[in-house]
Amino acid sequence: MPHAVPAASSPLLELAVELRREDPRPLAVQLADALRHAATIGTLRGGDRLPSTRALARHLGISRTVTAAAYEQLHAEGWIAGRRGSGTFVTTTPPGAVAAPIAAAAGGAEQRTPHEVVLTPGVPWAEGIDRAAWRRAWRAAADAPPDPHPQRAGLVEYREAVAEHLLRHRGLVPGGLDVRSVLATAGTTAALGELAAAVLGRGCAVAVEEPGYQRAVGALRAAGIEVVPAPVDHSGIVVDALPDRVRAVYCSPAHQYPLGGRLPAERRIALVERARAAGWLVVEDDYDGELRYDVAPLPVLASMAPDVVVHLGTTSKILSPTLGAGWMLAPEEVAAAVLEHRHRTGTTPAPAGQRVLAEFARNGDLGRHLRRLRRELSQRRALVVDELTARGVAVFGDQAGAHVVVPLPDAAAEAAVIAEGRERGLVLDGLRRHHCGPQRWCGLALGYAACSRSELERALPELARACASITG
Repeated sequence: MPHAVPAASSPLLELAVELRREDPRPLAVQLADALRHAATIGTLRGGDRLPSTRALARHLGISRTVTAAAYEQLHAEGWIAGRRGSGTFVTTTPPGAVAAPIAAAAGGAEQRTPHEVVLTPGVPWAEGIDRAAWRRAWRAAADAPPDPHPQRAGLVEYREAVAEHLLRHRGLVPGGLDVRSVLATAGTTAALGELAAAVLGRGCAVAVEEPGYQRAVGALRAAGIEVVPAPVDHSGIVVDALPDRVRAVYCSPAHQYPLGGRLPAERRIALVERARAAGWLVVEDDYDGELRYDVAPLPVLASMAPDVVVHLGTTSKILSPTLGAGWMLAPEEVAAAVLEHRHRTGTTPAPAGQRVLAEFARNGDLGRHLRRLRRELSQRRALVVDELTARGVAVFGDQAGAHVVVPLPDAAAEAAVIAEGRERGLVLDGLRRHHCGPQRWCGLALGYAACSRSELERALPELARACASITG
């Protein structure tokens, strides 16, 4: 059934779209394929304005869920982008063609238009950093003389600052931490790559939470590791479902990413017992464990089982990815293997961000920032939960971190809400992209740290309306 989109709804577009209900492919897939092909051959060009999902659905005589899902797929692939008040535009032009200027690049937390509100997870509250303290730390770091030799384990002052941080804010007890076991890293994914190369070895299997942190999946696969999806529920990784054949288990026990559960004590014990019995390493990603609002931050898993747990932390969620600094707390033989790998390959985590963090911590600015951060994000979380639940939108996730989850009935509804949100100027994140296998959980991973408080207050009613327009 060919259709042409009227010029009134899309002045730059006169396109025949053929959708066949007898085709085994879903209608959304057929529509996305047709628009993608049109952009590839130049029928659609960069800058062309597309009709709204509602107008296109009405013209084609199909459900708006179908058009929203097709647009969401094309947006995820970078073919189209939207801007509040202007509509949805084609972003890609075939080779050799001259593109008309477009109003927005592909949306996302890392790339946005000025009018969009970013509600994606994994972004720190950077506007809350005391700029005077930030400048003071950078100036003091710049006063240090240049290093004549690489510091493979990281700067001593940085490792000492991390050890103090873990003792004060992450539940490690005095005497339970040897500073020599603390290594500086360039961040979580860099540390995973080092572990894979230095300790695990190509071809071995590692269980990774599903849904989970896909950059961790990417780092492991890039190192030749077989990733085995490990199911999670509202309480975190399901220990009984882990296969025996894995060499390591990657998990986020303090605040599972992205579902937001807290691994309970009985599962922690079971995980450690299985690790010891099977010879596993447990890689603990503690990306935002400092951010807990109902009780004190939970002790890290490494404090319970330092013989089998590799603890990874980062400054990117509590301060800024600008520092490019993280840390690894590992059993002695693991730390030694990582250091040997660094010597062998000539790699060293960059010291500049380490110096800044050490200075930020030395005069108490880190502790003050963490107190402000917990207070602000606790209030934002309460705002998100209260506003959405009052408007009939369900929310789940522990009282921790910088995101919650808005459950949705299926993948089509997830895609449609994201597309609807984009038309309302909201940058949203679906759970689909957090799966490395078939999608099991559907909904939004809703972050509340990237935007300002006023933006968040304005965005929440729009989000509730977007959800209601699709699911209501």
